[in-house]
This record gives sequence, C-alpha cells and structure tokens, in this order.
Amino acid sequence: MNDVATKFARPQLADCIPDLVAFSRGEKKATLFIRNGTLVNVVSGEILPDTCVAVVGTRIAYVGPYVEEMIDDSTHVIHADGKYIAPGLLDGHCHIESSMLSVTQFANAVLPLGTTGGFFDAHEISNVLGLPGLRIMLDEARQTPMAAYMQVASCVPSTNSTFETAGAEFGPEEVAEALSWGQDMVALGEVMNFPGVVYGDPKMIGEIQATLRAGKVVDGHYTWPSNDPRLAAYAAAGVSGDHECVTKEDVINRVRLGMYAKMRRGSAWHDVAATIKAHTEHGIDSRRMMLVSDDRICDSLKEEGHMNFIVRHAISQGVKPVTAFQMATLNTAERFGVARDVGSVTPGTIADIILLDGNIADVSVVMTIARGEVVAENGAMTVELAAFDYPDFAINSVKLTPELTPARFQIQTPNQSGTIKTRVAMVRENHVETEEVFIDVPVKNGLLAITPESTLCKMAIFERHGKTGGSAIGVVGNVGFDQHAAIAMTVAHDCHNVLVIGNDDEQMAKAANAVIAMQGGIAVASSGNEIVQLPLRLAGLMSTEPYETVVEQSMAISRALVQAGCTMNYAFMTLSLLALVVIPTLHISDTGLIRISDAGFERVSLFAE
Repeated sequence: MNDVATKFARPQLADCIPDLVAFSRGEKKATLFIRNGTLVNVVSGEILPDTCVAVVGTRIAYVGPYVEEMIDDSTHVIHADGKYIAPGLLDGHCHIESSMLSVTQFANAVLPLGTTGGFFDAHEISNVLGLPGLRIMLDEARQTPMAAYMQVASCVPSTNSTFETAGAEFGPEEVAEALSWGQDMVALGEVMNFPGVVYGDPKMIGEIQATLRAGKVVDGHYTWPSNDPRLAAYAAAGVSGDHECVTKEDVINRVRLGMYAKMRRGSAWHDVAATIKAHTEHGIDSRRMMLVSDDRICDSLKEEGHMNFIVRHAISQGVKPVTAFQMATLNTAERFGVARDVGSVTPGTIADIILLDGNIADVSVVMTIARGEVVAENGAMTVELAAFDYPDFAINSVKLTPELTPARFQIQTPNQSGTIKTRVAMVRENHVETEEVFIDVPVKNGLLAITPESTLCKMAIFERHGKTGGSAIGVVGNVGFDQHAAIAMTVAHDCHNVLVIGNDDEQMAKAANAVIAMQGGIAVASSGNEIVQLPLRLAGLMSTEPYETVVEQSMAISRALVQAGCTMNYAFMTLSLLALVVIPTLHISDTGLIRISDAGFERVSLFAE
C-alpha cells in the first residue's frame, strides 16, 4: 500500500504471493497463528466455531481447522478459545483532525479499540495548509500500523471564495496531483458543494472527472431532501457514497440509486438509531449500508470508544451482530475498492484482526493485530509509535496578532433603543444543522444588547490565514451561557478561521486573544475565572501532545463550558460547526451570514429586511 519504506509497511498482495503459496506447500511456517477461535465471517454472514487463522508476514495464508504442521517453534501462537475472531474495524468516513489528536496519537487511541483502518478525509488541514497539509497527514499515517486510506479534499474551501476564505484552494489539478501519491490515496473526499455539482460548477465537475479518470471513487455530502430528483443527478455525476443521512428515508433513497449510505454516530451527532431502521424495519439490504464516525472528539474516544462503540450501538438497535460487523468492515472495504486487502478474515487479505471476549454483542476487544503483528492488548498499545517531526509552517499557521479589543465584538444597529428583529442561528444538540429564527433583540445606545439574561450569544469570526483580514458577526441561540462567558477556537469547520461565541464583549476578546497567542486551539473565558485553554499547534486543529494529555485538556474545556451554563452533549463539536456554511440552515463565515436553501448558498443580513 505504501510507496515509502516504513516500519509498518503494507506490501502489495502481488509481492506476497510467493510466500503465501510456499506456505500452502509446507515450505514456510506461519509467523502468527490464531488457534481455535470463533470466526465472524463477514463474507458468508456466518459465525464459525473452532477456526484457526495462519498468517505469513503481513497477510493471511489460511483460514480453517487446526493443522499442526503449519506452525513451529518460531510461530507466534495465540490461543483464542472462548474468543471471537473478527476483521479489524474500519471507519468509512472520518476526519482525524476532529479528534484534536495527531495521526500518531489517533492511532494510539483507536488501535486498542479494534479500529485497524479508516478512510480519512483530511479536508480540515487541507483548508488551512493546502496540499502540504494533506501530505503531512499521509506521511504520518504511513508511519503507523493503521490501514490509513486518505482522501483528497474536494471542497477547499467548502463552497468558494465568494462565501468564505480558506488558507488554500483546490481544483482539478490539485486533486489529480494528490491522487497520484500512492495506492493509499483512494478517493475524492465528501463533495459538500452539492449545488455546484447539480448546477454544473466547472471546478466541482472537473474534480470529479479527475478522480474518476484516476480510477478512484467519489464521496458525497448532500443535504437537500433525499426525495428530491436532484439526488439522482448527484449520483449520476459519479458520487457513490454519502454520510448526510439522518432518516431511514435518506438511507433508502440513496441505496435505491446505487449509492452507499453511511450512518454516523459521532460524538455530537447521533444518526444511527434513526437511519438503521431502513434495514431493521424496512428490510433494505444492508450490503450498501456503512457505519461511520464522521467526527469523534478525543473525549468520546476515551469515554465511549470508536468503531467498537458504533457497532455495539447498531447491534443494540436490532441489527444482527454479523451484519453490524459487515457494516464496519467488508461493506466499507468494498465501497472503496480495497476488499482484496482489508475488511475480512480471508486468505490473501492483510492480517488486520481483532479478538473479542464475552458476548459478541458487547464488542469487547481484547487484542488488535495489524498487518500480522499484535499492536494492542487489553486496552493498551504493545508497540511504540515514533513521534512525527512537523515543519514550522504547520505549527505557526495563525496569522493574526492577539490585539482584538472588546469593541470588535459590538454590533451596531439602525436603532438607538427599543428592539430590532434579528436573524438568529439556533443550534440543536446532537445535530449538525441549525434553525433560522427571527427574534426581537433589545437595543441599547445603538448597540445590540446581548446579555446572559437574553439567552443569546454573539458569534464572530476573523480570517486568520493572512489573506483578506475579513471578519463578520452574528447572533446564535441555545448555547446556554447563563453568566458572562465566551469560547474562542480555531477549529471552525471548514475554513478554520478564529470563531468566537459569547455574551460579553470583554470575555470574547480575552478568549480570542488567548487562542491567537497560542497559535491555535480553544479557550473558554468567564467572569471571575482563569481562562481554560487547549493548545492546538498543528494547523490550529490538532495537538502535538500525547493522547492522554489532550483528553485531560479537552475535558477541562468541557467542564468550563458546563460551569458557564453550556450543557450540550459534547458542546464544543456542535459549536465548531457554526462556521460550516454547507450545512443547513444559517451559518457564519468571514464574509457574513450564509444561508443554504433549495436555491443554493446566499448571503443574508443580520437584521430583518
């Protein structure tokens, strides 16, 4: 898979055939042998007892009954009596950056949980650093045991420079270049500018064409109603998978059109319970249904888990265990055209295998084997991953000075007093979309009067890539702050400018300046309390610290938010989406308030016209 020599290289099947067939003739012994476990066969849909698996190097050479002649004293024998043998879990749609962990630390976090690979859309770092940022993610991933398949971001920025300012811009040429970097570059990442596809935007069409000509697949992000005829146009354009499914109808309509429907259970968006009913209630064939995480913050990796948690959750919703495993292994591998390498425990595939203890429905992972080597056991890594050396441009990416004053957060109004009808983005717990409402907001001395008593907050954004210096301000509801407080962050999907949310101008300035001073991260400021900070030096998105340290810092941010009155589940993740203008309905960018409607994207005023 890799085109560079690393400690955790994954040789192509063609290069492994001589050793695999030599084993079948008895001329080689297994390097690793799993004895007498119960196989979760995701290909046949069976649970098979008393099964052994022989591995030669990095690939599986044999699956079947015990044969003593296959091993010798040099073989690493694993006794799997009373345990299930299953393929390593695959995440079919994931942004590593959203965990706030580096690729190496993400691997340290998820490998013990049974995730041996994933299909990673690095569009967060791509929006900040462009192709060099994507290359950093790819090179670092190649130095881990994970089967890390990367996608080239399709939407850098998510719409275009008319509506938002990113740190880079991709077009067909950039897509073609990135897809040439190796076999582990497998797809065009989620095409969020679906109106651009349907209405023939040359850049979006060109990116899809470049991908298909390279023999790769195209991932989707479509949020118009799934019964809209334009979904067929989207599919006809070559978009063959989509994770924006929130109802069973969304899944049914996509599968009927030949697409793969991805059902996500992120930290702050819980869509599996509703979408899985397409299979459990409606009877839709599950082979084009996938379980994915989309975004899981490091806190929830620690507290809940990763794909092991999502598979367990699907089983609890009535899915047969072997079917749930298919949705997180074989289906995913087939969707991206890599089932010859990953997704099943079958001869010839790479030996990415997990052992499960207890009831299969518990998905209790006790051992993780990646490319034929035990890398984690009983919840802990058994191999040490080397640190990655990041270039200076990647850890000094915030091109602002910490000089924002409280006056920058004032909102001038046409009125001197009374109230003014204001357009407000209402966030929704455990959902990605917002609701647009109009609220009569008090005005004092010509300024919009946002206070803790008003239950509203201001949201402001500052371009931080050193391009336009643009900024915008709006109003958001349902944040929950009940005291003078603010949160600032450089994790602001997808352009990742400096986003500030609060009900007090002084606290907003304090939090924003703290984030700028530490070259990216998250800061919570509130009256009478010290600022709580989480530095994210790598592109302003990821920490360079160990997994355990980042979890502690992230949990401190969550506690500070709760103390200020914001009690949403994984609130930070929901708030970070306020700048994602390709999600319905109302969001903010450095160019203003952006609304998505049936007609596409439009910039709207803060006050009712």
